Amino acid sequence: MGDPANTVLGKMLTEEITPVVMVLRTPLVEEMCQKNGLSLIQMLSPFSVFPNIDVPVRTASDQPYRLQKFKLRLFYASDIQKPNLEAAKVRLKKVITEAGDKDSSDLCSELPNIENVLAMSKSELLPPWFQVFNKELVCASSFSDHEAFDHPVACLLVVSSKDEEPINKFVDLFNTNQLPSILNDGVMDPKILKQYLLIHDNQDGMLDEASKILSEMKNTFGSNDCRLLCINSLQDGSLENCDIWNSVKVDASITLHIGCFLSDGDIDEIKLLMQDLSTKHIIPHMEQKIRMLNQQVSATRKGFRNQIKNLWWRKGKEDAPDTSNGPVYTYNSIESQIRVLGDYAFMLRDYELALSNYRLISTDYKLDKAWRRYAGVQEMMGLAYFMLDHSRKEAEYCMENAFSTYIKVGSQGQQNAIRCGLWWVEMLKARDQYKEAASVYFRVAGEEPLQSAVMLEQASYCYLFSVPSMLRKYGFHLVLSGNSYEKCDQVKHAIRTYRSALSVFKGTTWSLIRDHIHFQLGKWFAFLGISDVAFKHMLEILACEHQSKTTQELFLRDFLLLVQKTGRTFEAWRLQLPIIKLPSLRVVFEDHRTYASPAAVIVRESLWLSLEEDLIPSLSAAKANWLELQTKLVSRKHKESNICVAGEAIKVDIGFGNPLQIAISVTNVSLICKHSARTDKIEDDELGSGMDVQKDEELRKLIEYNAEDSSFVLSEVEFSLNGGETLVVQSTVTPRVEGILKIVGVRWKLSGGVVGFQNFELNQVKNRGPQRRRKQKHPPSNELRFLVIKSLPRLEGLIRNLPKKSLLGELHALVLELKNPSDFPVKNVKMKIGHPRFLLVGNPESLNLNFPACLVKENSERSGVAISNCEVSSLFQFPEDLVIQGQEPLLWPLWLRAAVPGPISLHITIYYEMGDVSTIMRYRTLRMSYNLEVLPSMDVSFKISHCPSRLQELLVRMDVINKTNSESFEIHQLSAVAKQWELTILQPFEIPLDCIMSGQALSCFFKLKNVKEEAITGDKVLLGQKRANHVKLSAQSGNQELFDTFSSPVADFHHQERLHQGMPDQEHMDTVDFVLVSQPRKSKDEEIPDHSSLLTHHVCHCSIASASPIYWMMDGPQTIHHDFTISFCEINLRMAIHNALDAAVSVRISTNDCSADTSTSQSSDSTGVASENKTGWHDVSLATDIKLASDILGTRLVKQAPLESVSPFIWSGSSSTKIELGPFSTAEVPLQICVFAPGIYDMSNHQLHWSLLASDNQSTGTLTRQSSGACTGRSFYLTVLQSP
Repeated sequence: MGDPANTVLGKMLTEEITPVVMVLRTPLVEEMCQKNGLSLIQMLSPFSVFPNIDVPVRTASDQPYRLQKFKLRLFYASDIQKPNLEAAKVRLKKVITEAGDKDSSDLCSELPNIENVLAMSKSELLPPWFQVFNKELVCASSFSDHEAFDHPVACLLVVSSKDEEPINKFVDLFNTNQLPSILNDGVMDPKILKQYLLIHDNQDGMLDEASKILSEMKNTFGSNDCRLLCINSLQDGSLENCDIWNSVKVDASITLHIGCFLSDGDIDEIKLLMQDLSTKHIIPHMEQKIRMLNQQVSATRKGFRNQIKNLWWRKGKEDAPDTSNGPVYTYNSIESQIRVLGDYAFMLRDYELALSNYRLISTDYKLDKAWRRYAGVQEMMGLAYFMLDHSRKEAEYCMENAFSTYIKVGSQGQQNAIRCGLWWVEMLKARDQYKEAASVYFRVAGEEPLQSAVMLEQASYCYLFSVPSMLRKYGFHLVLSGNSYEKCDQVKHAIRTYRSALSVFKGTTWSLIRDHIHFQLGKWFAFLGISDVAFKHMLEILACEHQSKTTQELFLRDFLLLVQKTGRTFEAWRLQLPIIKLPSLRVVFEDHRTYASPAAVIVRESLWLSLEEDLIPSLSAAKANWLELQTKLVSRKHKESNICVAGEAIKVDIGFGNPLQIAISVTNVSLICKHSARTDKIEDDELGSGMDVQKDEELRKLIEYNAEDSSFVLSEVEFSLNGGETLVVQSTVTPRVEGILKIVGVRWKLSGGVVGFQNFELNQVKNRGPQRRRKQKHPPSNELRFLVIKSLPRLEGLIRNLPKKSLLGELHALVLELKNPSDFPVKNVKMKIGHPRFLLVGNPESLNLNFPACLVKENSERSGVAISNCEVSSLFQFPEDLVIQGQEPLLWPLWLRAAVPGPISLHITIYYEMGDVSTIMRYRTLRMSYNLEVLPSMDVSFKISHCPSRLQELLVRMDVINKTNSESFEIHQLSAVAKQWELTILQPFEIPLDCIMSGQALSCFFKLKNVKEEAITGDKVLLGQKRANHVKLSAQSGNQELFDTFSSPVADFHHQERLHQGMPDQEHMDTVDFVLVSQPRKSKDEEIPDHSSLLTHHVCHCSIASASPIYWMMDGPQTIHHDFTISFCEINLRMAIHNALDAAVSVRISTNDCSADTSTSQSSDSTGVASENKTGWHDVSLATDIKLASDILGTRLVKQAPLESVSPFIWSGSSSTKIELGPFSTAEVPLQICVFAPGIYDMSNHQLHWSLLASDNQSTGTLTRQSSGACTGRSFYLTVLQSP
């Protein structure tokens, strides 16, 4: 800490605890002094401070010491009284107001970073007026009756030489009516040192008269106590001695030069006067009184005997009740004398003597419950400990005890508590205990707003100066201080503290307090009329998404009110409301690729490139590709720029987000652009550097430039955003002339009053422009730079009648419309469809036909619907002589089928060329994309099995389930597409098919008949090709005709389904395709179908092949009556065998005789068919699938086997028969059995062994087949009855 006297507290004690001189003067004395713009005390005060007086002092001890610093405090007698608290408050407010006005120039300065604040020294950070304010607070507690250091030590009586009867004036001045109350009330000894001063004005002459008066004074009052002072020796008043009186507070209304009539001799005489007064009179007087009082105290209070006597005398006083003022002590009481002794010793810097007397009197005051006097003694003890640099704990304990006792006293000790707290704070700060000092400041703050504001601010700096710095508490106490400043109308100080706090919370996560600071600063700057700074602070709190809805409304309302009151339109760079979503920024422009709708823009570029691969001519085949032409016409500087066409808009999708919970209005949204004409006179470097716009001021200039520039047209958008809503807004710029165009940023207007603008961060731009092959990536600035070329033809396209929703399998007749608004024609038009399974190109003849009537079988050929050749290409070439020009559109039919449920996308690319070869682009493409949702309709499935009663027929089971929630359908027809098979209904339907309700499931049975190679009448097919035959299913269809499913577009879509559901070359005779045609009903209540809609469900590659390459059937009588008493029964049977292969096979039939046990076990089986005898059957159970009950299978007549082991029947023919069958041929083999007893017999005990016959022309695929196999016979039941 060093020397305590050199600390701030030491200097304060040297100035505040010093001898007081009471000054009494006549009015003429003041008039003489006022000639210099000073009062008497103001004239003498600069010379009452002695920084190096160096006089010997001897107090109670015999050992003298030298006093280096000394000061006299001069007060008029009228001022020696307790200060008026209201007047003190006025002075304090004046100090703060003047300081605020002085520092107002720094309110708009740049806010320092907290790092710079920490690097600054304490003297640079602390406002200088803090010491002035603290001194005023200390002075507010002066002249207390319980303290002696504010009591006058001497009295200076001053009379003018012009006064009449000056001797009597001296006597009259020390009249009891003019003396302060502390002298009249017995608080202090009225017998004080008196010094008599006669002042003579040299401008009045008559120095001799003054000398006579001085002689009379010496004769009357003594020669050592009288003195003459001559002033105003100068006559012209031109000399200015302001430097001497800088520390003196002079009335601002005085216009004279300070000390203008005081010569150097006058000043030297005043200086000598005050020095003599101090060294020859006051200091010796205080030494003498200290020695006298010390003798009295030693005789009465010191020593063991006197201490016991004092304690005995005060016994019982501790039990007395507390009083507000405590006991009254007169100046001649021993307690008052000890206090005077301690204070005099403290003022003469004998801190050991002062401390010993303070200790002596402290116990007495405590026992007497004189709490204010006790607190004062404790306070002086703490200061003495500090100046002696003794125990810190003792010093802090005394100050804590004093402060608490002052607070305990109440309002009478409030000002003394403040003074004690300030001295205590300085004591802690001198020892670098800033954290503890801050807590004391907080206790001193009190309830007075002005005092609280200053104390809290000083506490905040203590937190800043502590090690380590407590920044959070520093900023928090600054906010508390600023809030208190606002309560007492000190707005400038509130701004200063809040600005300092903002440097702490800026860039941190403490968003709530940061928003509060910005909001209050905005309001206060607006109150002071500094609207620009207020606007900047209010901008910081607009996007306060973390605040409540009420707070957000308050911030926005006050912000807009501020703008409205100024009557100006503010412009803000990077206005936070709404938030610009830069990562979602996307630029859409058209070069050789154009887009029919926004949906086509968002499609992946790789998908378009795959579609355009067959459309765009290759570089090697093209004689003059537009990329090569571009190289010749465009300079190397702009070769990497994006290319756009004059008159065609460049679209920028910008995301605007509202972080608030309240709705906001945004208007006048437009782009900020810069255009430069591309001429030979403009250098590339100049053009490039001129296009780089990043700064705020350059953006402002561009906004003004855009309003006057006619080289491009900007669109304006307005919208509103609800709370938390994010909206993507598309803004466009349309260049009119050729040149270089750059998109710089975007501007908008918030709530009609605030213009926001922001430049685009180029590395976050998503560009939907061309992707060229480059060796290295071009600079980011080129993403928003465009080379504008002259106007070109541009096709506009749309698809008419395209639904947004469709049912699964539904057919739609669409129309493609192409229009070229330009006067220049386009030619060589080609089209590529991305999904031919969903979308096909129709014939132009069917453009005006009614749908679906044009698909009726009898009308299909007549109406121009072509028979499909099943070769559908996704690339379509329009007629070569086709030219699109002018306003007349080109219409072309398209067919749409919703093939799969869920969302589907349709992508179309149209290629066309331009006749003007001078342009950079030789061709362009039109990209079209549409999305629609396919809803479930019906689920259709088929199951095929061989007919057990016919070799050349198959049974078909169709299961239909209505998957919709509300739609109903009428099944119109079922078509089969297969070689050599004809579809017929198995039996009439018991359930009508004219209406299948929502959620309903149906099963229908059909029969496929093998018609070999003969043609079906009416079919439009050739021999050997697949046939399409149809079955009408609707009961209410009446005279409705069948739809031709083998003509376009149904056959074309069927071909696509075949490609999707199986291999494209799968044309074997063992598969059948089915097409189910249905129509939805218009509503639930209407019974007629909606004939304007048509649904087709395609099920392809249904296999008709059996598990074995051959299949057979046993034929013969089912029931026979025979008289077994005569003879056994011979029964003739036939076996028909069919070869299902396209190769010749050899078949051998092996029969096995049945024993009695076998017959019995087979006859008693619950199903009548042994599991091992099921070989040869097609894997379809007739009883299960057709749901027909058989009496023979359900109930059996079982005949018990005879007791003897005799076979019930035997095969009487050959036990093994071998035949050869050609490809797809059938043969019959006769068989015979002999039955020996009546019963029910199963003729399944036979086997068929087959093997392929090798041939010279056998294909490689045939060699991979199984060459041989065996089939177990299937059941054939024969009932033999005994004839009557």
